[in-house]
Amino acid sequence: MRLWLRTWQLGLKSLVLHPLRSLLTVLGIFIGVASVIWLLAIGEGISMKAQEQIEGLGADNIIIRSIKPPDTASPDQRGPTPYGLLREDYDRLLSTIGTIDRALPIRELRRQFRRADRMVDGRLVGCTPEYAQVTHLEVDRGHFITDVELEHKANTCVLAAQVAERLFPFENPIGQEIHIEEEYYTVVGVMKPRESTAGVGGSLAAQDFTDDVYIPITTLRARIGDFIVTRRSGSFEGEIVQLSQITLRVNDIKNVIETADLVRRSLASKHRLTDYSVTVPLDLLEQAKTTRLMFIVFMGLIAAISLVVGGIGIMNIMLATVTERTREIGIRRALGAKRSDITQQFLAETILLSVVGGVTGILGGLTCGYVTAILRWGLERSLPKVMENLPDIVRTITPQIVPWSIPMSFGISVGVGLIFGLYPATRAAAMDPIEALRHE
Repeated sequence: MRLWLRTWQLGLKSLVLHPLRSLLTVLGIFIGVASVIWLLAIGEGISMKAQEQIEGLGADNIIIRSIKPPDTASPDQRGPTPYGLLREDYDRLLSTIGTIDRALPIRELRRQFRRADRMVDGRLVGCTPEYAQVTHLEVDRGHFITDVELEHKANTCVLAAQVAERLFPFENPIGQEIHIEEEYYTVVGVMKPRESTAGVGGSLAAQDFTDDVYIPITTLRARIGDFIVTRRSGSFEGEIVQLSQITLRVNDIKNVIETADLVRRSLASKHRLTDYSVTVPLDLLEQAKTTRLMFIVFMGLIAAISLVVGGIGIMNIMLATVTERTREIGIRRALGAKRSDITQQFLAETILLSVVGGVTGILGGLTCGYVTAILRWGLERSLPKVMENLPDIVRTITPQIVPWSIPMSFGISVGVGLIFGLYPATRAAAMDPIEALRHE
């Protein structure tokens, strides 16, 4: 025991005698360990953000969106072009597929909202009272659309927070009226701010809730109808769309995949063109989890390269140390030290370097969240326009430390130090004592 303690003391003393060299060697291990923790934390943060966005769509939901096909009109067709989901589709799916617990019809239009001399261009959403729950909207003032308003096709509306702020900057909007098209609508509610959702899958675009106005879908059909006029380069283009989206909630998450297949077959039998898309968040969630594992492995491999580079640095330094201390090795051998003693001494120095580098690397890795927050704060103030143009997932990412990355990176750092230090230690122990004593 005393011999081992003496070996560690000699190793520590040797490292202290060359502080700059030891510091640079430790720095290589520090960077390797910290990079493992940082990269895995950032990868985990991105993955969790993506999974949260998918889970926000509802794992037990099936989302069907109307999509305009590349060419919806035949050469001899005149008048507006019909496409997308039909109210008939909504009724048929709800009545024929027993696993559907609830269906939510949605109609969306781009419109201008006016109040006196103030105007806001935004999205008019015709929906049912369940829309707020499905999209995770919270009421700030007043109330959301009610069943009574839906039944009576009431001229009432609910404003998103930003729309309310721009149309009513100095007064309470509840009970006031806004102008949409040729109709006046009474404001009955204002929603709390809600972050935009990123696009998920190939057919579900990102949704921005900041400029929304919500009205009963029955009111939209009665007051505005299905006909859409789009002005382009001085010309008019007409389209007929009954429903923009149908969100289906399945009675059991186990039935989601089977129900999605039934939905696809039902729609395919009635639609000549592929003017709709079916998105299953549960499928996307499983794909996101698989991608997460691949991403973590990939990021871990990249970070592990830094540890290998640090190990090469250790071997390089220890080989140089062996050359410098050749005479010392010869004296120790002449005084009776065994080859195993020489090997243990140099391995002790290598392990000490690895342990110190590993511990400091862990401490540096744990600061990932704080450093990211400081960098984001600095960029928001120095380069605000650049930050605004970045994707939401980048601007809002919060690194998540992967617990197993700490012992793994530390174990790898010690293992790398041991492996790359073994050759210099063996080379030192293999020296001929007489030749070592003659070394100048």
